[in-house]
Amino acid sequence: MSSVNLVLTLVFSVVMLLFMIYPAMKITEWIETKVDIPNKWHNPLMFSIVILLSIMIGIFLRFA
Repeated sequence: MSSVNLVLTLVFSVVMLLFMIYPAMKITEWIETKVDIPNKWHNPLMFSIVILLSIMIGIFLRFA
């Protein structure tokens, strides 16, 4: 993977960070209904899902 592809993927991912907050909140709520998760893990779980979703969408936008 060339550096241009990596930079474009990261640029698309950064833009998608704001749009992925709501789906991440809903996914986190759904996970909490299925699994008992302590309160201190709520925010790190949500932030990791936001980052994961935005990187996935960035990769999709780069190669689609």
